[in-house]
Amino acid sequence: MEKMKILDEVFEVIKDRKKNPKENSYVCSLFSKGENKILEKIGEEAVELILASKENKKEEIIYETADLIFHVLVLLGYKNIELEEIYGELRRRRR
Repeated sequence: MEKMKILDEVFEVIKDRKKNPKENSYVCSLFSKGENKILEKIGEEAVELILASKENKKEEIIYETADLIFHVLVLLGYKNIELEEIYGELRRRRR
């Protein structure tokens, strides 16, 4: 699944920021603010995606979907859940 590789690459960066915090890193700032801030961002991005969809704005739907996925990946990193666990769950549901 070559197309999914970008998710793995982004997730590896997120995990690296957790292990090796960097000054001025957006991911590190979310980690330092904690779970509630990460969840707040997921909620914001979900609402923005819904609004973009309701307005039928394709480019905004794409942009907001990427934002939502990114912030979900941050949550997974924060909770020490591997992306492979999510892939496994999706494979299980496909059957």
